[in-house]
Amino acid sequence: MLKDLHPASKGGAVKSKPLLLLLILFLFLQASTAISTDPPQLQNDLTRNIPARPFFAMTGSEFAKTISSMEGSMREQAILAQLAEGNLPDFLRRLKPVQLSRRLKDGRRITVSIFVMPDYLAIGSDSDFLLIPMTLRTATQIALRFGFVLPTKKMVDAIFRQSAFHFTPDPLPPGPQMSSTAYYVKHDERIKEQRQTLGKSLDALVSGHKKDVVLTNRLARAIGRIAIYGWHRLSGIPIQPLSTVHQASYADYSHGIRLVSDIVLMNGKPKSIYSVLKDPEFTNILSDEGTIQARQLLSSSNVPH
Repeated sequence: MLKDLHPASKGGAVKSKPLLLLLILFLFLQASTAISTDPPQLQNDLTRNIPARPFFAMTGSEFAKTISSMEGSMREQAILAQLAEGNLPDFLRRLKPVQLSRRLKDGRRITVSIFVMPDYLAIGSDSDFLLIPMTLRTATQIALRFGFVLPTKKMVDAIFRQSAFHFTPDPLPPGPQMSSTAYYVKHDERIKEQRQTLGKSLDALVSGHKKDVVLTNRLARAIGRIAIYGWHRLSGIPIQPLSTVHQASYADYSHGIRLVSDIVLMNGKPKSIYSVLKDPEFTNILSDEGTIQARQLLSSSNVPH
C-alpha cells in the first residue's frame, strides 16, 4: 500500500518523503493513545509495562537479609534489579483513581482522574513485602521503565484526602541510622502493625506513613537535589513541607515512592500527564506551581549517579 505513495520518478520520491513521514507519525500517535476507558482493561493498559513477578522471586524478608550489609550504590543497584524484573507485590498493580477538578476561566469544569499505586513501592509478595525507600535516580528509572511518574505536591494532598484510610505517622529517632537497612525494616514493621490493627485490604488506597518523593519546579533550580513532601498527620497537616535540602543520592526510612500512571483521564478521555502538566490552561488541576516540564525533570540527565 505504501508503494502508491512513491511516484516513479526520483524527484517524485523525494517530494513524497514528508507525506510518508507524516503518515508514519500519525499511525504512531494513534497506536500510542489507544487506551481503553473500560475499567478492567484500563488497569491492564496502565500497568502493561510492569513485568509479571517471577515465580521464584525473593520475598521482602529475604531481600531485607540480602541487603542488610549493603549501603549506597550497591543497595540501590539491588533495589533497581528487583523492581526492574517485576519483584513487587501484585496489589500494587491494582491502581486507584484519584480525581482533581478545576473550573476554568471560561466556566468549564475539568476533572482529571490520575491512577496511582495504592501504596508505596515495595519488594516482595503480597504476603511478605518490604516498603523500600530509594534515591531519586533509582525512583525515576523505575517510574520511566514502568510508564509512570512521581506525584506533584498537589497530587499528594489529593491522594491523602481520597485515601480509604490513613496511618498515623510514626517517626523513628533521627540520626545517621535513618538511612540504614535496619531502619527501613524497623519502620516497615511498625507500618504493618498499624495495618493489621486497622484490618484493611492490601489494595486499599492508603497514606500517612511516608514522605513522598515529588516532582517540583524547584528541581530545575536545584540540580542534584531530591524533593520530598508530605507525611500527613491525621488532621491533614503534613509534617514535611516541600523541601529540596537533601542531595539526590539521599534516601532514608521515611521516604516513599508513590507511582502515578503517565496516562490520565481528562473528562473521561485518555491524555498524557506530561501534556497536562506543561499546558498553561490545565496544569493547575494537577500542580499548584504552574507548568511543569515533568519529562525533563524525570530524565536521567538531571539525576546524578
